Amino acid sequence: MNTLRNKVQLIGNLGIDPEIKKLDGGKVLAKMSLATSDTYVKSTGEKVTDTQWHNLICWGKTAEIAKKYLKKGQRIAVEGKLINRSYEDKKGVKRYVTEILVNEFLMLSPKSIPPPVVKEPAEVGA
Repeated sequence: MNTLRNKVQLIGNLGIDPEIKKLDGGKVLAKMSLATSDTYVKSTGEKVTDTQWHNLICWGKTAEIAKKYLKKGQRIAVEGKLINRSYEDKKGVKRYVTEILVNEFLMLSPKSIPPPVVKEPAEVGA
């Protein structure tokens, strides 16, 4: 049960192409968004789709492979953990962000290139 403490698994569609940042010390960071949708029927018979957006981050080799293979609109499965952080915006207002630190992803959309399964220990820090 120890491995279930902070584990997130999602299947959804990418909202943007991965954005790559190369940091000091040679570290590579990829940021992207993932949309997950649930559909249900109200008591009135109306069909409703509820879409949630998730911020994803990847480090190192996982980030490089994400940049190479992932594109906006693709359906992927991700596994990772929740990260909460805060920062001050340009106006000095403290903002809070929840992100998913991806340690593994799988491409589910059909593609001519065989999709890689990426698994790497997650790096923390920037």
